[in-house]
Amino acid sequence: MISPRFCLCLALAGLCAAPGCAVSRRKYNEAQAQNRVLSEQNRAQLAEIENLRTHSRNVEDRLMRAEEDLAVIEDIAGLSGDELAAFRRERAGLRDELGGLANRRRPLPAEVAKRLAALSERHPGLHFDPATGVSKLDTDVLFDSGEAELKRGAEDVLGDLVRVLKSPEGADLKVMVAGHTDNRRIAGRPTREKYPSNFHLSTARALAVATFLRSAGLEENRLGVAGFGPHQPVAPNVTPEDRRKNRRVEIFVMMPEVPVVGWTETIPSLY
Repeated sequence: MISPRFCLCLALAGLCAAPGCAVSRRKYNEAQAQNRVLSEQNRAQLAEIENLRTHSRNVEDRLMRAEEDLAVIEDIAGLSGDELAAFRRERAGLRDELGGLANRRRPLPAEVAKRLAALSERHPGLHFDPATGVSKLDTDVLFDSGEAELKRGAEDVLGDLVRVLKSPEGADLKVMVAGHTDNRRIAGRPTREKYPSNFHLSTARALAVATFLRSAGLEENRLGVAGFGPHQPVAPNVTPEDRRKNRRVEIFVMMPEVPVVGWTETIPSLY
């Protein structure tokens, strides 16, 4: 004799094989991919973004459970019309909330991304990632060793960047400039007197870039500056080439609604 519990398991298995379940799983995978892109785009604001990702996963899990419960109830339990309507309202609310989270992850405007990609082709020291919106400048192109004053010629690439950011398509975008160093101790007493640590040097370099962007016409209230010293390496700091990769200035170009710690309008609930 087949037990009712076995029948229920068969019903659930049939539901999970249904086209609607496949569609939900595909949407779930797409949302997860968007979460990973957002995490990369906002390296300097990781704490706030992690909160957003966690909330998104919770919403998606609740949505999946609600849809699975509703399918089982409709086919097996035979609840009343009012009870089924309540479940449908909950499912619709979760979908709306998930859609709102996805809208906060909008990519850069297509024209801005296109122009930034073209800039990276003209300037070998500029690298642009269209998936995350991050523009990375090799520090050796911008600064001499141990210095935080822009080298001659650095103004060309930064000036081109400002022209993109001041275009109509880029007028609302925010810019976070982040400085990084390798793990070598700053050499020379005169240099150490100006920059006692790699934190000082990385922040001074980011500030130098932001100061130029501002002098070239980028509005000051669109700019932020951060210095990470040697603590966010992208290579092991073993070979000269690896250390060169770690000496970098990153320019994060972000949509205005992207949460950024310290920008009060992006996370008004915190204030």
